[in-house]
Amino acid sequence: MTKLPITAVRARLAACVSRAADHGERILIERRGKVLCALVPVEDVERLERLEDDMDLHVLRQRRRERNVPLEQVKAEIS
Repeated sequence: MTKLPITAVRARLAACVSRAADHGERILIERRGKVLCALVPVEDVERLERLEDDMDLHVLRQRRRERNVPLEQVKAEIS
């Protein structure tokens, strides 16, 4: 994973986007040495969304087996 200061990303945004989108590179964006966010391929985000959905479904199924758990409580747990 590459770390770049935000000034470098700002100056070369198109190139950084291309590195992530076309080459699958993950770029951590820093300011004053602290990582703020990441530029990642959309496939990574989609994979993360699927994993989160699977985890939510797992929690929902577990909680459905328990008695007297209000639906609102289950929703709050998976939010």
